[in-house]
Amino acid sequence: MIHTLDLRFGRPHTIAAYLVETSAGPVLVETGPESTYPRLKEALVEHGVVPADLRAVFVSHIHLDHAGAAWRLVDDGAPVVYVHPRGAPHLVDPTRLWESASRIYGEQMEKLWGRSGPVPQDRVRAVEDGEEIAVGASRFLALDTPGHAGHHHAWVTEGVIFSGDVGGVRIGAGPVVPPFPPPEIHLERWKASLDRLRGLGAAEIRPTHFGAYADVAAHLDDLEDRMFRWAERVLGWMREGLDEEAMIPRFEELVADELRAAGLDEETLAEYEIADPAWMSVPGLVRYWRKVHPERIAGA
Repeated sequence: MIHTLDLRFGRPHTIAAYLVETSAGPVLVETGPESTYPRLKEALVEHGVVPADLRAVFVSHIHLDHAGAAWRLVDDGAPVVYVHPRGAPHLVDPTRLWESASRIYGEQMEKLWGRSGPVPQDRVRAVEDGEEIAVGASRFLALDTPGHAGHHHAWVTEGVIFSGDVGGVRIGAGPVVPPFPPPEIHLERWKASLDRLRGLGAAEIRPTHFGAYADVAAHLDDLEDRMFRWAERVLGWMREGLDEEAMIPRFEELVADELRAAGLDEETLAEYEIADPAWMSVPGLVRYWRKVHPERIAGA
């Protein structure tokens, strides 16, 4: 059985952690940020679990909304955190990660993400692409799925994909939207990751933002369509000579219009904005076009 733990980051339905029951004991997928750690512990207790009961912690990648509380779980007795090899050093020493995030969030860092702390080296396990981790009778398959970040795993067990951010953001009955923060957005790699997930024939997908969905193929198709449409829109604005400051309100309007067209109310729009702030996608996509396809900015 899988339980969705709503970490209530700002609002409900913005960040989830997933508690998976196995024959050997409970496993946690994603930790949320350190700022929501009290809520995470409360949610675990609601299911009769404390951090020391966990048999393993799996994180999709090391962005603070996905793995920021990993060190707190280990301090409270969780035995090991499984992570992508490129992310592992930043759990052991989060200095560079924290400095990078601070350049984006500035004085909001502690309010949004809480505190930073290291996970001891011997409690971090780097997992290679295609490796399976056995927990009792359950198997957790790590799939290298770059595109949103170069250090991203989707975790798969018993027909369920825990897709982190590579599977997009989807709340309630809303559409699937792509989170495009800098600095590692790469659309071609992202598409290849989606193709890989399609090939699993999974029964369910569980993005960290937010919940469980059984229409896996349609979910991935919706995400891929919106990824490329939104990226092309930003490219068009770049060709017009707009700077990022001028693009941001246009992009925010684009996102809000699509969400409203899908029939969502203002409450759900606010949940989407907290889970995936629209303004962050502009610098992420601008960097992608400049780094990966500079020739297209000139119209080639």
